[in-house]
Amino acid sequence: MRSIRTGLRYALALALASLLGQGCAVDRLWEPSREEVLERVLPSAVQIVIQQHEGRRVRTGSGVAVASRRDGEQMQCFVITAGHTVSGLVGQSEVYVIFGGYRGDSVKAMASVVAHKDSADTDLALLRTESDRCFPARTRGAGLLGEPVWVVGFPWGRQMTLTRGIVSQVGIGDANDRETAARLMVDAPVSYGSSGGGVYEARDGSLIGVVEGYSTARVTSKGSDPAWYIDVPVPGQTFVTPLSDVQRFLSRTGYADLLTIAPGHAGLARP
Repeated sequence: MRSIRTGLRYALALALASLLGQGCAVDRLWEPSREEVLERVLPSAVQIVIQQHEGRRVRTGSGVAVASRRDGEQMQCFVITAGHTVSGLVGQSEVYVIFGGYRGDSVKAMASVVAHKDSADTDLALLRTESDRCFPARTRGAGLLGEPVWVVGFPWGRQMTLTRGIVSQVGIGDANDRETAARLMVDAPVSYGSSGGGVYEARDGSLIGVVEGYSTARVTSKGSDPAWYIDVPVPGQTFVTPLSDVQRFLSRTGYADLLTIAPGHAGLARP
């Protein structure tokens, strides 16, 4: 009997040692369920609404809560969104952040634009508001090629939309030509109003970037007078601002302490 127990212990030790030598396999043993991942993801997703003083909406977008701080009795919440969401409207319109869109009991809070930039190399804005509904996203390193992701946004200023896809392209190295350089891209579909929405790693719900925009194809009319056209999203070509760029933007604007990126991987998908 003793020899059988010893043999079983030895076999168990070998199996455990084998798993420890395969970090990817060990990770999978404790991967959360899809429901648990979405419970981590959805509370951090917020909607951005910009309106005139009389209440008329002039622009909408999406965003992600990335940090919170207590200021006396108030909880300050910091939100990242796309720079073009607020571009041209700062100081002229009222900016609001809507929390709780995933639960149907949303709360609207006035926000201020702390920093923003809308240029060829940076399309980001940092908002600050006060809310006890602020649930900052977990953050991680660069996205992995082929990695499954969730994308959360508020297309056309309406209800929260959740889409699924994979990382279809990653930016490797520094290229001078942004038009031809490899960039972080996912194939999850998005549309107008999703800019600034969070892109989350589907296995554990960690934020890997925010939606920058999407490729479009122009469809023109034929034989009509006057002529008209529409720009439609190209499926599978959603551009993402990676967390490394978000961190660089925050560092340049004096808010580097808001975002800490956990160690991650870059390049090919993990085994």
